Amino acid sequence: MGVSLQAQITERERPAEWEQLVKGARFMDRFLPMPQGKTAQGIWGTDSVQNRYVDNGIEHPDISFWGGNILQTADGKYHLYVCGWPENSPRGHMFWGNSTVFHTVSDKLTGPFRIVNSIGKGHNPEAFRLPDGRVVVYVIDGYYIADKEDSAVWTYGKFQFDPRDRKIIEGLSNLTFARRPDNSYLMVCRGGGVWISKDGLSPYRQLSDKRVYPPVEGRFEDPVVWKDSLQYHLIVNDWLGRIAFYQRSKDGIHWVTEQGEAYVPGVSYHADGEVEHWFKYERLKIYQDKYGRAIQANFAVIDTIKWEDLPNDRHSSKNIAIPLNKGLLLEVLNQEEITASTKRIEVRIKGEEGFNPQTDLNIESLRFGSFNEVNFGRGCKVARTKADGKDLIVTFKGKGSGITADEFAPKLIGQDKTGNMVFGYASLPYVDYKPALLSACRPVYQKETSRLEVKVENFGLSASQPAEVEIICDGTSLGKVAVDALQPYESKVVQLNGIKLPNEKGTYEVVFYTHGKETERNVLPYFEEKKKYYMEPFYKYLEKYDLAEYIK
Repeated sequence: MGVSLQAQITERERPAEWEQLVKGARFMDRFLPMPQGKTAQGIWGTDSVQNRYVDNGIEHPDISFWGGNILQTADGKYHLYVCGWPENSPRGHMFWGNSTVFHTVSDKLTGPFRIVNSIGKGHNPEAFRLPDGRVVVYVIDGYYIADKEDSAVWTYGKFQFDPRDRKIIEGLSNLTFARRPDNSYLMVCRGGGVWISKDGLSPYRQLSDKRVYPPVEGRFEDPVVWKDSLQYHLIVNDWLGRIAFYQRSKDGIHWVTEQGEAYVPGVSYHADGEVEHWFKYERLKIYQDKYGRAIQANFAVIDTIKWEDLPNDRHSSKNIAIPLNKGLLLEVLNQEEITASTKRIEVRIKGEEGFNPQTDLNIESLRFGSFNEVNFGRGCKVARTKADGKDLIVTFKGKGSGITADEFAPKLIGQDKTGNMVFGYASLPYVDYKPALLSACRPVYQKETSRLEVKVENFGLSASQPAEVEIICDGTSLGKVAVDALQPYESKVVQLNGIKLPNEKGTYEVVFYTHGKETERNVLPYFEEKKKYYMEPFYKYLEKYDLAEYIK
């Protein structure tokens, strides 16, 4: 490998404990063989991808493709919104800033997709459907909207963003979206900030005060977020380390990180084990089934380092599709909270088309409990089973579950009778999956009246309980004040009187307590409200700071 290729790779040291992970622990274990496709002779690409299926995803000898995700319509057609540019463009791959977004269609989820229309200029598209059926295709710096998936005319617009007194981490690019149960939208930006819009088009408002990514070294980009019937999922890529991380959340704000790689180069392989060795796998997008489970991954891939992809050469990029193990449908039946003293844990494994849990599972292989246990082959063992209609109720011995009070989705790992990996996450009947989310803006000090005012808002999916708010400035508590119950999206200004503020430019902490227990803490440092790069047109910012490769 040449020096230029090495410049794009930094080997990240893995935790030693990862060597003990079992099959099913890593998100990467869910990747399945690519369906049998067509190969060809005399195609572009390094020797490492000459074996590829040319009818997988989308590729064209004259177009370099990048990014894109899929929506399905009632007629069974699959619509991939992908960007691309002429392969013979003067700057080769680095012409990406002049991308066109294409609407492409296929009869199969894995492709091949064909171009039927161009939507407009833009890069790194992500499409989502609004509750009224309209389709939004986000691109860097804006979005296109149309009445339906195959509309001939798309209208361009720009989202509005309200940082709510929080710094925007790394700018507002490479956004990813997940619809919440009330038809609002959660958005994660490239820097790892979490935002919420009440309807997907109205202003996105920032809730996080720091990035939600794992606390490890990495050049993070390309987040993708999705929600299933149980929880939120997030994968973020360390492009320099060529390793991605997998996270889960009950509310989209507070995340746990599972051990192991979400994906690495080489996850695209055929049924005979042969690998399509793409140099870069980026812009991951997820296609979901009716339960929200991830059943396919789509990647932008390139066969070499980006700036070595020149016009009229043998290099280019495309979009590929890889099926995923969708996992099992599970629910815990215990009505009382599971603790270390719980003797038995009952789990319903639901039957569905193509899967009979009563006959297909290797029962002895099943382990259940916290991901911190089952990912390492530990967890609860099976005590007994019984059939219930098409479902199977498995009773696990409670010992070794590792389930704590903050658990919201315990995990199952095992095998079917053919030796294939099975996994799933279970709902807990006593967990609130639509919690309130209280969040504060930065306190405002009224010097003339010695009053401190704080705007509190509920961004959750249910009414909050009456709470107590403590305001801290530079480590000194200024006092506590009660806040009444707030309905979703309701706000209230609370105040402390007779305050002598030690430092108007200090760092505030706003701490929420419910029944005396801390439930949330917002950290709000002072920063000058200057024109920042995220307010500039995105491509002008790239040009100014020569950050094209790093933002992409």
